[in-house]
Amino acid sequence: MAPEDFDVIVIGGGPAGENAAAYAIAGSDRTAALVEHELVGGECSYWACMPSKALLRPVEVLGTARHMPGVEEKVNAYGLDTEAVLARRDGFTHNLDDSSQVLWADSVGIDVIRGTARITGVREVTVGDRVLRARHAVVLATGTRASVPDLPGLRDALPWTSRDATNVREVPARLAVVGGGVVACEAATWMHELGADEVTLLVRGSALLERTEPFAGELVAEKLRKHGVNVRFGTSLQTASRPGAADTGVGRIHGGPVTLTVSGDGSDSELTVDELLVATGRTPATTGLGLDLFGLPDHGYVGVDDHLTVTGVDGEWLYAVGDVNGRALLTHMGKYQARVCGDVIAARAEGRPLDGPRFVASADHGQVPQVVFTTPEVAAVGRTESQARADGLDTEVVTVDIDVAGAALSRDDYSGRASLVIDRATDTVVGATFVGSGVAELVHAATVAVVGKVPLESLWHAVPSYPTVSEVWLRLLEARRDR
Repeated sequence: MAPEDFDVIVIGGGPAGENAAAYAIAGSDRTAALVEHELVGGECSYWACMPSKALLRPVEVLGTARHMPGVEEKVNAYGLDTEAVLARRDGFTHNLDDSSQVLWADSVGIDVIRGTARITGVREVTVGDRVLRARHAVVLATGTRASVPDLPGLRDALPWTSRDATNVREVPARLAVVGGGVVACEAATWMHELGADEVTLLVRGSALLERTEPFAGELVAEKLRKHGVNVRFGTSLQTASRPGAADTGVGRIHGGPVTLTVSGDGSDSELTVDELLVATGRTPATTGLGLDLFGLPDHGYVGVDDHLTVTGVDGEWLYAVGDVNGRALLTHMGKYQARVCGDVIAARAEGRPLDGPRFVASADHGQVPQVVFTTPEVAAVGRTESQARADGLDTEVVTVDIDVAGAALSRDDYSGRASLVIDRATDTVVGATFVGSGVAELVHAATVAVVGKVPLESLWHAVPSYPTVSEVWLRLLEARRDR
């Protein structure tokens, strides 16, 4: 078949790929092709952000209701309606139907091409028997996939990964979760509330959410244990055995019971569960992309500069955005990078200089915001105390309990903590962490302070509304003043 020409070819149809394509052709007559081998909308829309938050929100609402006089008496005898929660989740994922996403792509002038792509030359991509050529750019937006360690019997046991947990169809009575990161903690939260009788977290290290401030993981572990989750630190999965393993479908129990050998406290023990969720990290989806043709490894993350151009490839035509470049494995950061990348491609296509911050991805250098939707929530942006000190900053840390009128009004059992990491040299906030119910809505104000390098003296004049949880900003400033 004759080659098909486009101005921009994007490999990977998730949010990062969609944004890169849209920004690269916006307001022009340029053309774009979006190549996707699964569902347009990607991991976030169907197997990660959207379904997981749809499962977690009812947990948060129920928790608040259980600690609100006048309401708690009506709900304390009841748990979640699992069937209704799963149906709402399916509404947000459109029952794994991407037709609306394809219609959107069509409406903005992006051609969706189904299939697995491989780069076969400079600005050339092959999809099945179709050869696509890009006049200006090829963008890698292939993301990552869940990793399953190569331990004896583990892969043969067909354990769940994050896709099974977010698309749960059958709730196991006994669930073991391997890992102590975001996926592990969030999944343990919703699986317990959906009806799993026994949930066990097997954590190799000594803390949950190790990339956050230590108090965040401590408060999440405390709450999980209070709710009946067995959190076991210093434990390693050694072997798994499941003679009746069967591929029953995503989110369904994959056969009979699983027997695990777990090491910890200097000895091995056995644990038998109905399902095993492995949440031990992600692997970049780069194998088979053809990067070896340009002297790059055909596995691992793809290095980029701050214009999102792939390093080590001549000609400024190959870009990588989102999880695949390893800079910040978060959907909102992938979309941010994609907007920068799309603007860079457009400017280069039109011969315009790359002047100004709009064409430089800087937020993924020490300014990344993230929310973990556990109970309690963890919201953070920028550097932790240890990261700031590792970067050579002269730091000061202010930490207070979230004990303000707005918190007390939101629910009777409210407890939480907040901290600021301050760079003494500039008297600006370089990191902030909030733990508590509803703190997800606090992190953007902190992000503006970090990105904008707002002096603390100026923050005194950013007056928080009363009565809200954001009053904690005043408590943090007062705690620093009183030192």
